[in-house]
Amino acid sequence: MTDTAVTEAPLTVSARAARRIGEILKTEGNGAMLRVSVEGGGCSGFQYKFDVERAKADDDILIERDSAVVLVDPSSAPFLAGSELDFVDDLIGASFRVVNPNATASCGCGTSFSI
Repeated sequence: MTDTAVTEAPLTVSARAARRIGEILKTEGNGAMLRVSVEGGGCSGFQYKFDVERAKADDDILIERDSAVVLVDPSSAPFLAGSELDFVDDLIGASFRVVNPNATASCGCGTSFSI
């Protein structure tokens, strides 16, 4: 029996984030992708993790925008549902930020959150 369920992307990628991801991936060579995941830890209970990878697992969710290729694993997807990945360059530095409507609290660093 074939599973015909359609998995929607848990995360959208802003134009700024897509541009920056594309720049990063270009320096990493062909086949590079950005993995966005959620793991336990951080000041608020969960934290976002960003890694450059070359391998896509069979159950990864693939999100593409312009030259950006983003992977999300099925375990992280529920924590990221409805979120937007953005890239911010301001006085305190440049970084990726996840705008997560599910987060009930987050810390000042912007990489840690609770649900």
